[in-house]
Amino acid sequence: MSVNINVTRIMNHLDDLSQAERAYRRLRSEILHGDLMPGERLRAADLQDRFQLGLTPIREALMRLSSESLVEAETNRGSRVTEASLAELVDLMSTRRIIERACLTAAIEHGDAAWEAEIVAAMHLLSRTPLPADVEDRRAAAEWEIHHRRFHSALVAACGSSWLLRFWNMLADHSERYRKVRLLHHREIKAEVRDVNAEHQLIMAAVLDRDVARATTLMDAHLTATEKSVAGLLAPEFHEEKAR
Repeated sequence: MSVNINVTRIMNHLDDLSQAERAYRRLRSEILHGDLMPGERLRAADLQDRFQLGLTPIREALMRLSSESLVEAETNRGSRVTEASLAELVDLMSTRRIIERACLTAAIEHGDAAWEAEIVAAMHLLSRTPLPADVEDRRAAAEWEIHHRRFHSALVAACGSSWLLRFWNMLADHSERYRKVRLLHHREIKAEVRDVNAEHQLIMAAVLDRDVARATTLMDAHLTATEKSVAGLLAPEFHEEKAR
């Protein structure tokens, strides 16, 4: 009897872990490039109904995301998606440029033919993925972000340092959170949308030519331009105009 009870408890525990992982992955995806925007309140009961998962897995997922600074816990008020701010954006992108430069330099030095092939394949898919039609087109935004992340990941994948890649992925996650603001408003004048596919093509060409100086300069300019356009959308006057 006790053996059966213990087995049942273990199976229930494994099911809870599976539910918590599902809740975590879905919440994380929606925060980075789905329906959940910076500052949006996260009520565990609402998420339970929407995800059809238990409260315990939802709460575990929220705690895990809080440790990644993607969610902010508020005393007696539940949680909310971490707010976006100009100050954090500037700090984030400055750090991202430093790490990106280090990763890209090392990847160009160590990358092989298979690395090159993945870059080309990722660029091909990204160039054929349409931007969202409007601010409500979250599905298209998420699809574009997946292919965009694959391209940028491919560029640095051969850097040879697990620690550099760990830092890069953390910074890329938070960059996606900010870039989503621009992506969903890409038709707005303040978004200052460029021909990002052309920028990506130039970066790819420099990387494949093993030209470190050109590749890192182009990447710096690419990330800086994105920072500038997102900053314009975060400015108070933009939100005042949208509220009118």
